[in-house]
Amino acid sequence: MSRMNVKLAGVELKNPVMTASGTFGSGSEYSEFVDLNKLGAVVTKGVANVPWPGNPTPRVTETASGMLNAIGLQNPGIDVFCERDIPFLKKYDTKIIVNVCGRSTKDYCEVVERLGNEPVDMLEINVSCPNVKEGGIAFGQNPKALEDITKEVKKYAKQSVIMKLSPNVTDITEMAKAAEAGGADVLSLINTLTGMKIDINRRTFALANKTGGMSGPAVKPVAVRMVYQVANAVSLPIIGMGGIATAEDALEFIMAGATAVSVGTANFFNPYATEEIVDGIQAFLEKQNVADINELIGVVK
Repeated sequence: MSRMNVKLAGVELKNPVMTASGTFGSGSEYSEFVDLNKLGAVVTKGVANVPWPGNPTPRVTETASGMLNAIGLQNPGIDVFCERDIPFLKKYDTKIIVNVCGRSTKDYCEVVERLGNEPVDMLEINVSCPNVKEGGIAFGQNPKALEDITKEVKKYAKQSVIMKLSPNVTDITEMAKAAEAGGADVLSLINTLTGMKIDINRRTFALANKTGGMSGPAVKPVAVRMVYQVANAVSLPIIGMGGIATAEDALEFIMAGATAVSVGTANFFNPYATEEIVDGIQAFLEKQNVADINELIGVVK
């Protein structure tokens, strides 16, 4: 059997396949379909310091080769998450990565500090949240804001910190370098692309929020390009995501420079996707006589 283990900032995963935040709940929702023990990690839905109700409906709509969502990071808050979701995930032999969201730096730090004493393996910081103190621009769209929040979060974090980059910027490498300068341990990218759909029969927006985050197969070429650029701009390990639905998709990201991959929208149309991708990568390695998955990371120069 070819070796599938990969390391992210000292944390060893049994394979490079994990779930993308917001598409897999906190694991229990998919546990009837997927053996969580087979995944490298489960990345939870975003968790805030207090419960968030999310955006008004409708907040999901299909697009060609993808979907738009404007859920608004609805979540029950850190207290419920620690009492309910962490004990559930601890029953499985998989790494636990908690996605953290907030509306101010203080919000993020409160959650990160609370998770310091919990049995979770890594923290993924969602910097696509609008910064209320800065007029609503996302933390991840301003290099200085990104560097600053990374530095602050690192002061409180006991686990390794993954900064999840937004693609809605002019130069993704500038943002990656800002996160690296702030002390990030790992980068994950890409988050969703901002998009819009109009219902021509109702003559209004398909989403109540007007805009939403676009994900799914249509974004993959953009995501692969950004992962490649970032892998060649910084020295941090990368978790690649954006339109991954098959083992072949995942391998593109790995060859572009990602150490691990997250599967998102594919979970909605194929709940078995993550397990199938793990098996597909293993089969590819054996067919190609590749002894270790790490041999393929960033082979495309």
